[in-house]
Amino acid sequence: MRIAKVLAVLAVLVAVATFATAAGQVLLNAAGATFPYPIYSKWFDQYHALHPNVQINYQSIGSGGGIRQLLDKTVDFGASDGPMNDDQLKQAKVPILHFPTVLGAAVPSYHVPGVTGDLNFTPEVLAGIFLGKVSKWNDPAIVAANPGVKLPKDDIVVVHRSDGSGTTYIWTDYLSKVSPEWQSKVGKGTSVNWPVGLGGKGNEGVSALLEQTPDSIAYIELIYAIQNKILYGKVKNSSGEFIKADLASVSAAAAAAAKTMPDDFRVSITNPPGKGAYPIASFTWLLIPSKIDDPAKRDVVKDFLKWMMTDGQKTAEPLSYAQLPKEVVTKEMKAIAQIQ
Repeated sequence: MRIAKVLAVLAVLVAVATFATAAGQVLLNAAGATFPYPIYSKWFDQYHALHPNVQINYQSIGSGGGIRQLLDKTVDFGASDGPMNDDQLKQAKVPILHFPTVLGAAVPSYHVPGVTGDLNFTPEVLAGIFLGKVSKWNDPAIVAANPGVKLPKDDIVVVHRSDGSGTTYIWTDYLSKVSPEWQSKVGKGTSVNWPVGLGGKGNEGVSALLEQTPDSIAYIELIYAIQNKILYGKVKNSSGEFIKADLASVSAAAAAAAKTMPDDFRVSITNPPGKGAYPIASFTWLLIPSKIDDPAKRDVVKDFLKWMMTDGQKTAEPLSYAQLPKEVVTKEMKAIAQIQ
């Protein structure tokens, strides 16, 4: 009988301890951009290792899906490579805050049989290809930018995103700045009516489709090109230089914007001024509700943001993302206080 009582007491203690442990668990659900997925996945794992009671589940579904789920309140926060527009912000039940996390680049990647080196692309050529007006790899405009390169007479196969995408926003934002025809006929957005091409879902899907399709060209995030060993070219910037995307050229693109960052952090840095700047770069943002009713979740979100802006930045460069400029981090640290 005494043993039975002891076992009963132990069972109660175990149940209480289990309940206390469960009560201390914090689960956050998030969704959005595929562009920063490699580093977000790394960050959430690192943060969980530091805080075993915190689990952050992130669905890499594209910026458009992340914004939609945030507005539908089916996730705790979202992520996007293109800032929410005014109409989207008006749909939110509470004000949504934008927090830049890292910098990345959208690059023109290609799969052209016989071409194994870097190709040069002018803004006019990129706009022409995605408008369907430059349709052959040996088009005189491509040949002129690539002296000495043997280009086939094959048709160019354009590959683009089929889902709502921040990478698409970055790409079309750039094309809208450099091509009046693109601006008037297509414009910019996470989804657009593409004049030509095949669609792939996510940076992952576009990368796979590119690899499977000879004579194709696509825009993908820099890390996906590097990870999958896909060729990507140089782009002529506003200073007339052909620049390849890397940490230095992406950081150079952000240099001017860092000093004049608006209070809401919604800024475009495509086609920036300055030598050495890669022209199709962007911040990527976490989209955080300004009011989080659950105090445990609110505390975790604020602590994660502080960690992301400090220790988390050390993970950026090994994954081919550029770190946030110091001026931006200082400004963001103050903005965390807006989360109530």
